[in-house]
Amino acid sequence: MAARFIVEADGGSRGNPGPAGYGAVVRDGDTGQIVAEAAEFIGHATNNVAEYKGLIAGLRAARELDPDATVDVRMDSKLVVEQMSGRWKIKHPDMQPLAAEAKTVLPRGRVTYTWIPRERNKDADRLANEAMDAGRAGRPWEPRKPAAATAVVAEPPPETAAPRAGWAAPADLGTPTTFVLLRHGETALTPEKRFSGSGGSDPELSEKGRWQAERAAEALAARGSVQAVVASPMRRTRQTAETVAARLGLDVRYEDGLREVDFGAWEGLTFAEVSERYPDDLTAWLGSAKAKPTGSTESFTTLTHRAGVARDKIIARHPGKTVLVVSHVSPIKTLVRLALGAPPDSLYRMELSAASLCAVQYYADGNASVRLLNDTSHLR
Repeated sequence: MAARFIVEADGGSRGNPGPAGYGAVVRDGDTGQIVAEAAEFIGHATNNVAEYKGLIAGLRAARELDPDATVDVRMDSKLVVEQMSGRWKIKHPDMQPLAAEAKTVLPRGRVTYTWIPRERNKDADRLANEAMDAGRAGRPWEPRKPAAATAVVAEPPPETAAPRAGWAAPADLGTPTTFVLLRHGETALTPEKRFSGSGGSDPELSEKGRWQAERAAEALAARGSVQAVVASPMRRTRQTAETVAARLGLDVRYEDGLREVDFGAWEGLTFAEVSERYPDDLTAWLGSAKAKPTGSTESFTTLTHRAGVARDKIIARHPGKTVLVVSHVSPIKTLVRLALGAPPDSLYRMELSAASLCAVQYYADGNASVRLLNDTSHLR
């Protein structure tokens, strides 16, 4: 079922026209929880131009979460609301192309517009002012909370607030969204412990890996709690997810944010081979989440961003449901790390076997509880 979102957007100009910026938040339509934020300094512009750009950014963020979503836009700009609702004509030449662009983001029948007083649009207004402040300081806007990341931001801060212990979560938060995290089965590279990311040969499951996927499918079918399946689009995760989904009678939805890191020139090499050929790069990578493997464009900080975005998309699509998430070592460890509020180097202190299961529950207040880690009992 398609998600329902509320988009709150605003824009401002210090001088009208003057230095301008926009802000937008996307809320879950059922819980009201913010699931995405966007903001940007846009240079010299008017209030109305900034407001329209905030609207476009908010709609795009909602579409990124679910392209089939229905959206209720809420803005304190009477002009934008009336023009986009079709009740007022759009006469100004600066507004006409922006309004036309906004109409192309999502089908018209899935977007409604509502005027709200300014005091009810505080989050979007705050973001617009943050963007203008950042522009004045000569730097890009960055979010204050990693869970509210969008494509506007390249690498948000990877840390989250320390989660409340699951048994202490208040009952009025409702049913949590549960991720059952399944690492794919073995490939030919797995037992040799070779780097195998998204920039390599994209290997398929080995005979043992197919056996592991079948055992995972049996175990998950016996539990009977999985309501949706989401997977990385790589071959080994597709094969694992499709095996389980067929047993459960579910379809698989693919999410690019769940793919493994691109290991660049290290693809297919063992740790010892990388240590011999690229010792300085390996030392830097082990010492900083911002360092990248030789020839790669991705760091663990980059991974934290896209895995967090993927997490928020899945939660928004399946609130209160149990979702099987089929992915790889690094994304799964990252999701567990974020749920624990652990530092980046904790990734090197977790064991995650092929076809192992982890479980994390996410609550409506943004807290999380790790319920299972590296369970391989179904493979014995």
